[in-house]
Amino acid sequence: MSTPVPSDPNSPLTHFDAQGQAHMVDVSGKAETHRIARASGVIRMLPATLALIQSGSAKKGDVLGVARIAAIQASKRTAELIPLCHPLPITRVGVEFEVDATESLVRCTAQVETLGRTGVEMEALTAVQVGLLTIYDMCKAADRGMVMGEIRVLEKHGGKSGDWSAPTA
Repeated sequence: MSTPVPSDPNSPLTHFDAQGQAHMVDVSGKAETHRIARASGVIRMLPATLALIQSGSAKKGDVLGVARIAAIQASKRTAELIPLCHPLPITRVGVEFEVDATESLVRCTAQVETLGRTGVEMEALTAVQVGLLTIYDMCKAADRGMVMGEIRVLEKHGGKSGDWSAPTA
């Protein structure tokens, strides 16, 4: 199977023009629909670090509360961070954290919504990444070995391509 080249009209790589140059996709012809995306990721840490987060005794304060605000703020600034993303009128952002003491991790899940012409997957992914980075920043004095991973889109709804859900493991 050959890899599609950017000038190929059947290429799934929509951020390239016929000459192979990067461009922002024109979404003016798309219908405005209610669009939703959910993404998640985890940060693994030492059990003692997780205990600091759970007890609220981290030196920098309420780790998950600050990480939630950072994630929401990041989702709203995605177009400033990712060069070819459209600035979107976000209508809702929800960020949840799930503590798993058995695995010594925190899972961040973000759901972003808009009424627009393009999806909010990048905004949900950005929210997750910044939420996890904020946890790292606030806890790095206690545990520099934390590892972030499993960052992915869980589902998206709306738009011409319809609904999509990640396969379950």
